[in-house]
Amino acid sequence: MHPSDPFEILPPHQRWAPTQSQLDAFQNASEKLLPPLVYKIRLAVAKWRDTGYEGASQTSLSLLNFWLNQEHAIGQKTFRFFFSQREAIESIIYLYEVAKAKDKYELMKFDSSGRVSTGTFDENWTRYVIKMATGSGKTKVLGLTLVWAYFHKCYEADSTLSKDFLVIAPNIIVLNRLRKDFDGLKMFFDEPFIPDNGFDDKDWKNDFQLTLHIQDDLKPITESGNIFLTNIHRVFFNEAPEKSPETTLLGPKPKLDAATSKGLDLGKILRSDKIKDLVVLNDEAHHIHDSALAWFKSIQDISNRLKLKTGSSISLQVDYSATPRDNDGKIFVQTICDYPLVEAIRQNVVKSPVLPDEESRQKIKEKDSTDFVERYRDHIHLGYLEWEQQFEELKNHKTPILFIMTMSTKEADQAAAFLEASYPKMKNSVLTIHTNDSGESSAEKKNLSKKDKEELEKLRKAADNIDKDHSPYKAVVSVLMLREGWDVKNVCTIVGLRPYRSESKILPEQAIGRGLRKMYSLGTPEKLVIVGTSKFLQFVEELKEAGVEFQYSPMDKDTRSKSSVMVEVDKENPNKDLEALDIPIPQMNPRIYREFKNLELIELNKFKNQKVLLKKFSSDELSEIVFQNIDGDFSHKTVIY
Repeated sequence: MHPSDPFEILPPHQRWAPTQSQLDAFQNASEKLLPPLVYKIRLAVAKWRDTGYEGASQTSLSLLNFWLNQEHAIGQKTFRFFFSQREAIESIIYLYEVAKAKDKYELMKFDSSGRVSTGTFDENWTRYVIKMATGSGKTKVLGLTLVWAYFHKCYEADSTLSKDFLVIAPNIIVLNRLRKDFDGLKMFFDEPFIPDNGFDDKDWKNDFQLTLHIQDDLKPITESGNIFLTNIHRVFFNEAPEKSPETTLLGPKPKLDAATSKGLDLGKILRSDKIKDLVVLNDEAHHIHDSALAWFKSIQDISNRLKLKTGSSISLQVDYSATPRDNDGKIFVQTICDYPLVEAIRQNVVKSPVLPDEESRQKIKEKDSTDFVERYRDHIHLGYLEWEQQFEELKNHKTPILFIMTMSTKEADQAAAFLEASYPKMKNSVLTIHTNDSGESSAEKKNLSKKDKEELEKLRKAADNIDKDHSPYKAVVSVLMLREGWDVKNVCTIVGLRPYRSESKILPEQAIGRGLRKMYSLGTPEKLVIVGTSKFLQFVEELKEAGVEFQYSPMDKDTRSKSSVMVEVDKENPNKDLEALDIPIPQMNPRIYREFKNLELIELNKFKNQKVLLKKFSSDELSEIVFQNIDGDFSHKTVIY
């Protein structure tokens, strides 16, 4: 049985591996299921861990010991990093510092597929890819990487790392999410990233002196360290401007956003003499799948200019993604660590996906109509019914969110209008967000009018606040808003009305990814209900080939049983002293005994009483109570009337 504790150190042989039938589904192209370097790296890191991190620098030893072997408290709760997070940062440190696998030739030594060649690596600098399921804590691993690189540069005399960091987001949505952690360096000081002063004789917190620069809002570049947090568009490589009589006389045209950039250009700063070395950290980095893309070319250009100035390329690039795959579905060859969705679901780190059973699917009919709402009315209605059940169960604690994916902004508007007009609970509670392929809002264009800017700000605030316990919104309708980067925990129902195809370049995990994040703690099982067109459900079920197991449930209001009532120990109440309430359970003897001797002497025909008719109860009158032990394990369940 696969271990279910997400904190437990798992040996490599206990990790998920595809069956032969799953490999057959991919025509034995194992690189579509398993990264070719990961298995041997897991073996090496596990052995290194067992030696107490032999060969690591004192800085790395101190940080690993602090992060992974010390007790941490955040408020009233104890904090621990998941094993998946632990393995990721261990793998980065091991490869860079101990194995010194800083180029493709050294990385290729860990290949277990026999299919990796030098031609599969596009970059000529050190690049690692961390593959972790959506909702499993990639941002924390990004933070651990940054802290390790920073202090390594501070405290190790021969360090080739950097105190300057380029943290890249693919779009404004992801950037805004990262800002919540990075503003005021909040994440690093509020969570156990930095040891206290005096730990192993270092003044860690005093020495963590980084200046945060966001987009083109640049502060003075400091020698103590800088974080440049930006979306990729700010660092694109700019080709030389095309010459014309106009540009010859007047110079190149000014940037349209020059008025807001305070005369500074992040792209130029990163390529200037002020930056001597650099660590690049890419969030949602599945976009860097082709060396011909502007994203890759921009990082390559920065690295080449560093090499011209200092003789050294980018110190380290680490990419983080749940789906680091190229257009052919192959996992990036640079992937050094893998925590797949199948393991995250089994360990209750994310919600468990639930699909309609076959009987429920047969009831959903796609109408032959050119009217979008009429065509998909059954799908939208079923999604609403599932959401309504969740709403009634959670409304005193959370506002669950219904998310509907459409093909176009016109369809999104039609679906939103239908929800508000048809269901009283949805009145004035539907958020419609129009986005383009880059994740930018349709209002987010150049030369914004005042009205557009106000609308954009309104949408951003609504998107940021939708995860509050009592959000004013109950549904989101959009085209690509939840494709990536929007970390919404309260999405509990997804309705897919997009005919996903391979040419769409969207993966099944991306389609459901924004609904996988949990609302509650690890001990509380949560479900993500997924409905939609038959093609959409077939598309999602492709995840079976990667080991994901789906629950199938009847999704008709008349046949669906009531949800279980959970009986468990209340560990969240800060005013409850569990030790004071811990009383010994007395051992008691039964007062009534049953004697089964001489049963054959009983003559049933001499009993004069009438038979009692048993009352029959409908499914709506039944309630299921699930009992858990104090350690959170299942005890038993009882059905009552």
